[in-house]
Amino acid sequence: MPLSPEVHRHRALGLLQAGLPISEVSLRMNVNRTTIFRPGQRLHETDTVSDRPRSGRPRCTTQRQDRNLVRNHMNNRFLSASASSRQTRGRNNQRIRANSVRRRLSASGLRARRPYIGPILT
Repeated sequence: MPLSPEVHRHRALGLLQAGLPISEVSLRMNVNRTTIFRPGQRLHETDTVSDRPRSGRPRCTTQRQDRNLVRNHMNNRFLSASASSRQTRGRNNQRIRANSVRRRLSASGLRARRPYIGPILT
C-alpha cells in the first residue's frame, strides 16, 4: 500500500532519520518495507518526496474555468451539466463534454441537477 499523503511520507522519513530501521518503521505504519524505502530513495535522487509528473491526457479546462463552472452551479442549482457544457468553451476554444462538467462538479462536492418536469404535487 503506498504512502499517498505527503504527510505520511514525511513521517516515515522522520522515523528513518531518527535511527529506526526500515522494518520497524514499516511495522509501525502498517505498510510494506519497499513502501518505506521508496520515499527515502526518491528524496536522495530528487531532493523531494512529492510525486513525479505522470504522463496522461491534458485537461480540457483550466482551473479558472473549473472555478467558474462551480460558481455558476452554486448560483443556479438546477443548471444541467449539458447546458453548462454548451455554455463553456475549453482550451483552444473546443467544446467540453457534459461528463467533464459532472466530474468537475463532483470534485467540488456538487451535482448537476435538472429541474423536475412533471405534474406539481401539492
